[in-house]
Amino acid sequence: MGLLGILSGTIPLDDLQKIFSLREETISLPSGEIVFFSSSDFIFIPRHGRDRQSSFSPPHLIPHLDHFRLLAARGVEEVIGVYSAGSLHERLTPGMLMVPDDFICLYPTPSSVVDAPYHITPTLGEEAREHLLAIAEKLGFAVEKGGIYWQTSGPRLETKAEIKMISRAADIVGMTMASEAVLAQELNMNFAALCSIDNYAHGIGKTPLTNDAIYRQARKNTRVTEQIICRYIEDFQLRKRQADKV
Repeated sequence: MGLLGILSGTIPLDDLQKIFSLREETISLPSGEIVFFSSSDFIFIPRHGRDRQSSFSPPHLIPHLDHFRLLAARGVEEVIGVYSAGSLHERLTPGMLMVPDDFICLYPTPSSVVDAPYHITPTLGEEAREHLLAIAEKLGFAVEKGGIYWQTSGPRLETKAEIKMISRAADIVGMTMASEAVLAQELNMNFAALCSIDNYAHGIGKTPLTNDAIYRQARKNTRVTEQIICRYIEDFQLRKRQADKV
């Protein structure tokens, strides 16, 4: 059985490094340096870079393809992405969590097979989704068990008119999940997403939308998100040990 990959950004997951005694590693690529953290069972990549002060990559400049080539080279077969998202409906309040079951992205996403006559039918990994939902339930956390994620290109937020349009077809909006989901599937990795709903999208809520408000809510959700991801890692380690014995 291969390794597990974890990717996160606005939700920092800093405690993973302490809890699992991860090794910090750096590789230099044409796109720049990638800092990641590894153990014998999993690899954690902070998708925006190690910190917001010195190495931050905004959503439209994240080297998604390099990240997934690194994961593939290390033998990753299962990936959990953690995302900050905006709510497109009043019933989905900031502070909630969602495990989407589909996504929309109407502009090109990165591809691992750009030069090949190859097409995938995009889906999210049902097995990884089921593990993620089961773990959240065991921990007693309420999680939306499905929903549609709409990916915009960023780095700007969306206009009220854009939100009004996309809310007719989707539940939450963000800037990164579809890119990672497509690459994972192209590389035969079982992929699922855990989304932290950190704000109402522009025009949905009754208060002005600001970056500070988004980051404050994301930090509030970090504790719960980390607990789910840590338990997922432990569950994966158990499954890996069992599979490797066979």
